[in-house]
Amino acid sequence: MRKAVSTVIIAALLLCIPAAPAGAQRAVNLGDAIDATAALILDVVSNPGIGSTGGEWVILGLARSCYDVPDSYFEGYYISVADYIREAKGVLHSVKFTEYSRIIMSLTAAGFDPRNVAGYDLTAPLDDFQSTIKQGLNGPVFALLALDTAGYPNSQRENYLSEILRRQLNDGGWSLSGGSTESTKNVPADPDATGMVLQALAKYSGVPEVSAAIDRGLNRLSAMQNERGGYSSWDNENIESSTQALVALCELGIPVDDARFVKNGNSLIDNILSYMNDNGSFRHSPGDGGDTQMSTEQGLYGLVAAWRAESGMNSLYRMDDAAPRHDFQDSLRDPQPGQGLPGKNPSVSAVAVKHSGKTFPDIADHPGRAKIEALAERGVINGKSDSVFAPDAAMTRAEFAAITARALGLVADPQFAQSIGGFEDVHPEDWHYAYIATTTSYGITKGVSDTRFNPSGVITRQEAAVMVARSAALCGIETKRSDVQIRNTLAPFGDYRTVAQWAGESLAFCYDTGILDSEGFDIKPAEAILRCEVADMLYRLLESANLID
Repeated sequence: MRKAVSTVIIAALLLCIPAAPAGAQRAVNLGDAIDATAALILDVVSNPGIGSTGGEWVILGLARSCYDVPDSYFEGYYISVADYIREAKGVLHSVKFTEYSRIIMSLTAAGFDPRNVAGYDLTAPLDDFQSTIKQGLNGPVFALLALDTAGYPNSQRENYLSEILRRQLNDGGWSLSGGSTESTKNVPADPDATGMVLQALAKYSGVPEVSAAIDRGLNRLSAMQNERGGYSSWDNENIESSTQALVALCELGIPVDDARFVKNGNSLIDNILSYMNDNGSFRHSPGDGGDTQMSTEQGLYGLVAAWRAESGMNSLYRMDDAAPRHDFQDSLRDPQPGQGLPGKNPSVSAVAVKHSGKTFPDIADHPGRAKIEALAERGVINGKSDSVFAPDAAMTRAEFAAITARALGLVADPQFAQSIGGFEDVHPEDWHYAYIATTTSYGITKGVSDTRFNPSGVITRQEAAVMVARSAALCGIETKRSDVQIRNTLAPFGDYRTVAQWAGESLAFCYDTGILDSEGFDIKPAEAILRCEVADMLYRLLESANLID
């Protein structure tokens, strides 16, 4: 995959853009510009979620850019979407049905099937024509764009087309507020709305009535273009309007240097690149300082649309070429409680309750009581005695190996002795011998050296995080994190620089997934972890792994 271009090079090249004549080779390579913006967005938006910024447009731009984005980035987004939809019981909004359309587009771009997300078909609401058009022109436009990304079945396509054509203005363009009645047909067209409509109509250009509407719309879009090669909307020249016009040309298969859309030597791409800052971000308006997130996200997918067109690839919204991630999606479909995740190691299993009602007097008022009791009932964690749990005491490495093996249902068997053959401080007569042999065999624990395990040594917070992350991987949970994700997760903590390099990814995983509570100011990586904290981490791991109900 392409590597991010130096922002110094981008900065130098950008100085040349305004002077580029019509038909001349652009000073900035589109691929380099895309790489600079994609790298920036990955850094700024480390955990994309549902939203018109920091969400769907980020996923759309990155997924269609061919930039080297970690799989975990898109998978994390999918998990966020699934959790949100599950909590909303499949109802995203009662009026703004573009919420469904926007997510359908991003999920499809990233290779996911929007027809089964947490058990809900996100395309189904778009079969309700009256509800979809409550939002005005945006409703049917977004619905067609979303449905046609992968040809999803829908009974309302003709109605959506008819509604869009019905709302065409007398000047040939479209606007969000006009065209719904004859009395509003004379309002002036808006470039954003006109561009979006043309994108939605592109796949129907073979229909004579649609083709005629597209021609009128293109004429109007050309007439609205200014001498800088861009557009103004609501009396404000801005990159977003230029982006919608550019994507429209690309969806329609019209070259970006088409004479109708080059003004004073400036094409739409020239105009969009003129908004680009040295670091790959984009300004909203020509005179703005700084940047805006929305402008940067739209700048990215606008350039991606142009790059795909110039490269002879499928257009931005023709997504039947998206690499499928259905295996990952299938792995997250809700299994029966306690069954574990589909990708878990076969040896991992849920542990049944053995000692119902088990508790300890010294945790009566402890905030972690319920989790400690749940593990104690299953024989996962023991007290210091029958009546003392000692929640604030430290835990040894041998104790941690034992409770981890029990938590995952791993049979503690001395047959794994070869795994610890080199540990001089672990002996067959030790109570922890089989547990250490088992967890070492499964790759959960390792020695402090080739010859020592240090079973009585106190386990630290960062050591616990590493072992829990290894346990999570055994349970079928993705634990990989990029350097950018690790930094973004740990940097808010005051002492993140004290984290050992070997523990950074595991700590980031534990904080990202809620296995470790991120409300504190410090990580305290080298401090001894408390018994109550270990219970909390293991319980949350078992919840995430669907091994406890």
